[in-house]
Formats: sequence, C-alpha cells, structure tokens
Amino acid sequence: MTARCIMVLGTTSGAGKSWLTTALCRHYARQGLKVAPFKAQNMSNNARAVALDNGQGEIGSVQYFQALAAGAVPDVRMNPLLLKPERDTHSQVVLMGQVSEELTKMAWRGRSLKVWPQIATALDALRAENDVVVIEGAGSPAEINLSSSDIVNMRVALHCNAACLLVTDIDRGGAFAHLYGTWALLPENERALIKGFVLNKFRGDATLLAPAPQMLQELTGIPTVATLPMWWQHGLPEEDGVFDDRSVAAVAPLRPSLPLKPGPGAGAYPGTVAVIAYPRISNLDEFQPLKNVPGVRLQWVRSPSELAGLTPADWIILPGSKSTAADLAWLRAQGLDAAIAQHAGQGGAVLGICGGLQMLGEALVDTHGIDGNAPGLGLLPLVTVFDLVKTVRHTTVVFGSPCGLEPTTATPWAALAGVTVSGYEIHHGRTAQHPAMAQAGDMAHAVLPDGLGWCNGAGNVLGVYLHGLFEDPAVLQALFGAAVPTLQTVFDGLADFIEQHFEAGVLAALLAPAPCDAASVYPLAPI
Repeated sequence: MTARCIMVLGTTSGAGKSWLTTALCRHYARQGLKVAPFKAQNMSNNARAVALDNGQGEIGSVQYFQALAAGAVPDVRMNPLLLKPERDTHSQVVLMGQVSEELTKMAWRGRSLKVWPQIATALDALRAENDVVVIEGAGSPAEINLSSSDIVNMRVALHCNAACLLVTDIDRGGAFAHLYGTWALLPENERALIKGFVLNKFRGDATLLAPAPQMLQELTGIPTVATLPMWWQHGLPEEDGVFDDRSVAAVAPLRPSLPLKPGPGAGAYPGTVAVIAYPRISNLDEFQPLKNVPGVRLQWVRSPSELAGLTPADWIILPGSKSTAADLAWLRAQGLDAAIAQHAGQGGAVLGICGGLQMLGEALVDTHGIDGNAPGLGLLPLVTVFDLVKTVRHTTVVFGSPCGLEPTTATPWAALAGVTVSGYEIHHGRTAQHPAMAQAGDMAHAVLPDGLGWCNGAGNVLGVYLHGLFEDPAVLQALFGAAVPTLQTVFDGLADFIEQHFEAGVLAALLAPAPCDAASVYPLAPI
C-alpha cells in the first residue's frame, strides 16, 4: 500500500497543529484505516522511549501520543529527528532514536542536507505500511529565511504530495492576515497542496466571521473548512506543558468522567501540586493526568513566593531537566532551595523525578563533562555520578514500602507500597547511597530496585528515575482513590470534536487519491 498523506501546517507556533494532528489520527483510525503519525523534526525536551532493533530510542512525546491515538505502536520513524535544547543556542540531536554527537556539533543548515535522506526514507517506509499518514509541520511553512534548508514543512509535503490543512489561532487576532500572508509567501507549487484553512480557538458567534472566509477564498481559491471553538479542557498534554487556571481539572467535555473522591487507602490528597519550572525542564507532559483530577490545582513555580501558601498536604515536584546542574544553580539563585527545604522540614510532600531525583541528593559528580559538578539540595543522602552512556528504556517495577510506612500514613508516597508501576527512563548517570553519610548512619531507603527510587526516613521526600508515574492507572488509584480520564477517552473526545466542527465531507475528501506524484511535478531544489 502507499498511504495518502494529510499534513497539518500552522501559520505560527502554537496555532494548534499538534492536537489537530492527534485528532485526525484518531478520526481516521476510527474509520478502520491503518494510520501512522509523522513529524520530520521536533524540537522539545519532552521525549518518550520506544523500541529499536538494538534496544530503545527516543522520540518526541507528541508523536508518541499521536501514535497511541492512531492505534499504532510508537516508532522512531514517526519522529526521525528530535532536537533537545540544552542551552539557548545549542541542542542535542537525536537521529532515528539515538543521540548523534556528529550532528550535535554541526551547524543548523549543514545538518539539513545530512539528515534529509533518512527523513525521507522513514516517511516512505511509513507510507508503504499504512493507509494514512498524518503529518505535523513545525512553526510556519512561510519562514522564508529557512525555506532553503526546510526539512519539516513544504519539503515533506512535496515529497509525499500531501493534502495540507493550514491552521491559525484566531484568538490572537489577525487570523485572516496570517492565513493570506502564509499562502502568499509560498511558491505556486506549494500553494497547490493546501486544501483548506482552519480557524482555531474561536470565541463567539461564527456567523459574525462573514464575509471574511468568502473573501479569503476569492483571493486564494482555498475554502475555510472548519471553525473550531476555543477548547481549553481537551485533556491532551500541551506540547510546551503550559499550565494555568483555565486548564485546571480538564476533562474532555464530550466524554465526561465521574467526579473523583479519595478512596480507602489513598494518599494525602493534595489541593495544590507545585511543579518547579526551571529553564531546562523536560518531560513535563507527564503531569497532564494531574490536570485531569478534579480538585487538584497544578501550578508552575518560579519563585519562593509562589510556594508561600502551601500546606504540608500540598506537593512540590522537581521534574526532569535537560541540564541538571545548570537548573540546580538557577533554583538556588531564585531562593527556591530554601523554600523546598522548609516545606520538606514541615513534613510536606516532595517528589523528584529523574533530574529532580539527582537534585535532591548531596552531590552531582561529573568526570566526563556531560552535565556539570554541583552540590545537591541535601534532602536525600545520595550521590549521582554521570555516565557517558545514556539510559533509555521502558521499565516495570514494584514499589516497596517507603521506610516501612503503612499505606494509611499521611504521606502520599506510603500509598504506593506494593503498587506495580510502568514508566520510562531517559537519563545520564546513576544514583546511589552516599557512602560517607551511610557510615554516619544517615541512610536513604530504597523503594524501587536498581537505584531507581529512594525516600528519606520520614517518608515525605521521594526521588525516582521513572517518568510516567501519573500516567499509570495503578498509581492514580493508589494516590487518589479513583481513575482519571484515560488517554483513550481524550483521543476519542478530540475526534468527536473535529467531526462535529469540520464542514461535512471535508475529512473524507482529504483521502481522495492525489492526481499525480508531486515529486515528479515539483522537483526538490537543493538545500
């Protein structure tokens, strides 16, 4: 088979490409079609582990979720190039799931020529195995300063002769200018691939938009095929992980779930979960399920004042980091180290995940120049030594009892005792008991095997290497006493939403066979 390719382009970043691509994956899968997502290049520190022939690799979290929405097994070919920012002007390059030191050192434009053949091969392989490939672009396809080295937008669209939708965020204003300007900056052969405009995040009466859509069609020949209402509570993780009060307790309204109440044996139910938002935060999408728990307020924290109102029942989470030592230095510069220590000293719950676990210890030791040496926060008597080899794998383990505490103990982490949890690891380094502190009698308590999880003697400070805790139904049941809406519920809600708001017949028409092979009509120019 050779799949029909449908591509979602945007007039800007944040226009709605990711969630619309996810919704289309679920919609076409519900038609009985074999569907795969694709994004040639993603820039994000949110990544997931996927299987490789020789082990495991990583792809962007968004493509991972899109694969699940499509009912497909996540595959490195779905996101062949992943850029993980480490500094403002530097990113780690992951090609086909593996870190490439050669590409990491290369200049941006020179890298494009090097990686395009592998990107095209990955896309062609997915086309050969599926009925539909739903492709997500990046940023805007009309970035004329980048068009000569484009490997993620129109070069991809031309390669597979994709039927393209161009989506814009009408809530920002200037939507019709954005659509027209993007169309106008594209060469004629690329314009020909755009089959419809989509207005996203609209508030109010859609009839008041007239006559603008008709005027735009007269100018461009392209119809506006959907006006999508503003929808903050769809329940899908935002690609950049932005949390605010508009999205607290998000439940897909088209497929609601029952209200939650802490059940017998559940942990201390928090009112606020405060996530420390350091500059190189990573894998923050794993907290989306907490946004879906009614009564829980998920809050970004960047200053001590934002922690001032917390009670011991509230949680502080130190999430993953792409640059642990640098983010730890930032945390100290803000005075957050003292605020976190004060919360822990009052018996408040603190959780460190991956880089957050490393920060909770006594020291970071880096003899290879991977991340940097630094003193830790000293809330757990541990030391982390960074390794050259990056650990990327799925892991299933059973929680031991934190310090022998019973599940009914006030600390929420005691409720995890005996729970089997599945998650994933993406980290450099290994963490172990600090030997000198052990000799002095200051011991951390291992709650997961192989150095994957530790807690303090009081049981209120927990550090784990395992990402994805809050995506595991067993963990949610233990901590909150009930299940939150599942990802499958969210995916179906997204598909319901677009099926309701797209013009009749548009989604089916996008599957119509392309009239010819775009590659033969529009030969690719050299990068």
